[in-house]
Amino acid sequence: METLRVLQAMAGAENGGAELFFERLVTALHRAGVQQHVVLRENGVRTEKLREAGLRPVELPFGGRLDLKTGRGLKKEIARFQPHVVLSWMNRATRFVPKDGPFVKCARLGGYYDLKYYRHCDHLIGNTPDIVDYLVKQGWPEERAHYLPNFVNEEQAAEPASRKANYTPGSVPLVFALGRLHVNKGFDTLLRAIARLPDVYLWIAGDGPERQALDDLAHELGVKPRVRFLGWREDVAALHAAADLFVCPSRHEPLGNVVIEAWAHDRPVVATASQGPSMLIRDGENGLLTPVDEHIPLADAIKRALRDEALRDRLAAAGRADYEAAFTEEKVVAQYRAFFARVVAEKFPEAAE
Repeated sequence: METLRVLQAMAGAENGGAELFFERLVTALHRAGVQQHVVLRENGVRTEKLREAGLRPVELPFGGRLDLKTGRGLKKEIARFQPHVVLSWMNRATRFVPKDGPFVKCARLGGYYDLKYYRHCDHLIGNTPDIVDYLVKQGWPEERAHYLPNFVNEEQAAEPASRKANYTPGSVPLVFALGRLHVNKGFDTLLRAIARLPDVYLWIAGDGPERQALDDLAHELGVKPRVRFLGWREDVAALHAAADLFVCPSRHEPLGNVVIEAWAHDRPVVATASQGPSMLIRDGENGLLTPVDEHIPLADAIKRALRDEALRDRLAAAGRADYEAAFTEEKVVAQYRAFFARVVAEKFPEAAE
């Protein structure tokens, strides 16, 4: 068949896990030779990253119900590029994709979304088996629901991030956490756990609506001198390298991408048993799991890991093995390419001849 063409549409936030994976997947598919066109919500930083990777993204508003420009603009880009597949990311972008057209209409879901936004799609992608199960239970045809995992950037840091620059003694145990500062991420539970560990320092990379509330809680608990709120960071590999342990304290975490990222950087993981981490982690083998919203068991697991270097090494090695088995760029890109080829051949069998 002729060279397969994929148009990807993203109307995401300025920062977030789905948005970061979108950037990784688009650039990885480009490196793998997939012919793509990208249409995204106006975002100068993201657009520039994609341009530097060799793509030519088009920006549209992706606004609310009164936004007429995006619908017209997306139809124009589809008509010009003539994709075999249109892949939209989450609710808003999917809403703007034309209902009908000579292409396979796919959408990627990173959570348990209302399927009213997706009823005109041909196929839905979930990035965990649990999300795929949710789609089927909601009445979506099983043969049109597909599990395609995420991959993470495994590039190792040349040097660990400086503890001195972050006002952290070189000899103290250091815990690292990462994510949007949102109530779903459970960073308040982690702060309460750190309050029970008087010698342990904590770095949290991320930003979000709970930033001030978490800062206030750190003051209230008396742990503020040992907690560093680092904001959004690009040097995640260096932050992992500086820490002794990665912790994911989420209340709700459909995938647990941060767990996979820690494994890729050879870090041992302690996590609460929300959806994603409990799917990924076999307690005591490739990580430690504790109940959601319970800071005392979380503190005990952190203490156990920090006191036992052999345990940390064993957890990190098992996590790394799981990462290499299922979540590398090479393996995930191959799955996406095979998926695109299959759904196009199914809808347009004459194109495969």
